[in-house]
Amino acid sequence: MLPPIDFKAELNDEQYAAVTSADGPCLILAGAGSGKTRTLTYRVAYLIHRGVPPDAILLLTFTNKAAREMLSRVEDLTGVPRRQFWGGTFHSVGQRILRQSGESVGIHRNYNILDEGEAESLLKNAIQSVDPQFLKNKNNPKPKRIANLISYARNTCRSIQDEADDLFSFYPDVARKINEFAEAYRKLKLEQQVTDYDDLLEYLLKLLREDAAIRNYYQYRFQHVLVDEYQDTNKLQSEIINLLVGESKQVMAVGDDAQCIYTWRGADFTNIMGFTRRYQGAEVHKIETNYRSSPEILDFANAVLAAQPAGTGYHKELRPVRPTGERPFLIPVMDANQQAEVIITRVQSLLDEGHNLSDIAVLYRAHYQAMELQMELSRAGIDFQITSGVRFFEQAHIRDLAAQLRFIANPTDTSAFNRFAGLLPKIGPKTAERLLKLASQLAAKKACSVCKALCLPEISKKVPVDAAEEWRELSETLDQIDIAANDNEPAAKLVQIAISGWYGTYLRNTYDNYEDREDDLLSLVGFAREYDTLSEFLSQLVLLASETAQRSDENKDAMRLTTIHQAKGLEFPIVFVIGLADGLFPLKRVVDDGSLEEERRLFYVSVTRAENELYLLYPIIARQGGGVLRLPMSRFLGEVSPARYQKLHLSRPSW
Repeated sequence: MLPPIDFKAELNDEQYAAVTSADGPCLILAGAGSGKTRTLTYRVAYLIHRGVPPDAILLLTFTNKAAREMLSRVEDLTGVPRRQFWGGTFHSVGQRILRQSGESVGIHRNYNILDEGEAESLLKNAIQSVDPQFLKNKNNPKPKRIANLISYARNTCRSIQDEADDLFSFYPDVARKINEFAEAYRKLKLEQQVTDYDDLLEYLLKLLREDAAIRNYYQYRFQHVLVDEYQDTNKLQSEIINLLVGESKQVMAVGDDAQCIYTWRGADFTNIMGFTRRYQGAEVHKIETNYRSSPEILDFANAVLAAQPAGTGYHKELRPVRPTGERPFLIPVMDANQQAEVIITRVQSLLDEGHNLSDIAVLYRAHYQAMELQMELSRAGIDFQITSGVRFFEQAHIRDLAAQLRFIANPTDTSAFNRFAGLLPKIGPKTAERLLKLASQLAAKKACSVCKALCLPEISKKVPVDAAEEWRELSETLDQIDIAANDNEPAAKLVQIAISGWYGTYLRNTYDNYEDREDDLLSLVGFAREYDTLSEFLSQLVLLASETAQRSDENKDAMRLTTIHQAKGLEFPIVFVIGLADGLFPLKRVVDDGSLEEERRLFYVSVTRAENELYLLYPIIARQGGGVLRLPMSRFLGEVSPARYQKLHLSRPSW
């Protein structure tokens, strides 16, 4: 006997209409803070109360945690054990179906799933089987970069050849080779009966397309398919949903087009925008009552969306239920340093008012934009957690670059040398130490610097063949930095040479997000300009890294620092959004790529994280890179009427 549920009493009118919607395709446009999870949970409970068997309901989510939480709530509501439902990520559902039915597409029941490192290693083997010389050429992309390209193409249902042609348009031979590598990789996995994560979806799609009996079985079994965060689905996932639903069209998609911020990962904005065309006769329900934010914050957020070009997204207007509060604060600051000072001053006031550090979040568009803030928080003894990754000075690429500069300052620093030399193929700690020892001996014998000695043929011939070409560029870069250091060039110039040399090439060939990493490194140029000598700059880097490392991320009462992408789905009583200048937010290179509307959606997401207080900080100048640049205020702020916020002047702050 199911416990009774008064759906009408426990849901608002919008949620109730969505939960009790008729059979057939249905799109639920759930605005920020509107109770999306509650709506999905009660929809499952409603279906159970209508007599739908639990194992006939498929709930697709983007994290297993989300599925567990929803089904746990359903169990509390209905008393039906959550193990009776089919719920989980696309990948977890895919692997489950392939275990049962994958034989017809060549996947045996006992296949193994490779983790990311294992998959990359197998791809490297495939590359070497096709072209043993490919990875020895420093100008060719590394296996990780190739793996990410192949993955993106597969998830967007695009040919690997086309994706490679676009990404490596200036290297047609490389693009052609990548297609061959992908095919060799596919065959290796089949031979070994292993899959990577993308295979779980690709083989599921292949199975549903090619095996009519299997397709009919799952279409009959899943009487209702519910999809969470539909705006984040990619082309591959959309095709899987279509085939699982079949002619019955029993699909409920829940999402928010205004929070589609992952197209760079393959999310397809047209999935949610084209839902009613794909599923003719679909009902559309809007859930616009917001339980999270004050009316003033929602007024601002609605204005951000209203500035979208006509036809860009569905019209929605968040409606408040909470009492009135403060309008958002717009605070112009001189630069990133003053931005950090303002935040710390306000945080200290908030603590005096009785708030906890965990009530406060600082959101930013790119990781490097929080560098100065991390430094100042550490100096002020204010605990903070980094949601968007490791702390700025602990990032691998920051430490890699610093290691090169440490070696220039002290050529006997074996640890520094081992760190960056070890990035080259076939060079481990023992090989690196042997090369450095030989270079030191040659330097003494020939009365030259160690960096000059590293460029000599006597060293080059001792370098592993696979690393020979890359070694040449590395040693030349070190020599250039060393010469500039001996000419007493400022630390900022040395940092710039290091970025422009071997390590810049390494980043571009290794990481998909190399542009983000380059931005981080360029921010070090501006930071280095504050110090007269390389030694002083390096000392500060070490001290700052040590200071930030001492602050415990495990401390629950800590401020949250995070990129906006990582903040999606979170909420905080007090939110600071920093770097609100054109070029920083929206990022210039993203605008140049034609993705302005996704940047606007990202700003909307940042604003709607705030519950009670919202602070928007605009730095007037930037010292990133080689100079000082005056920045215009973010166009997103300019599109909002000044009546919707209060502008604070630092000479007379209202708090």
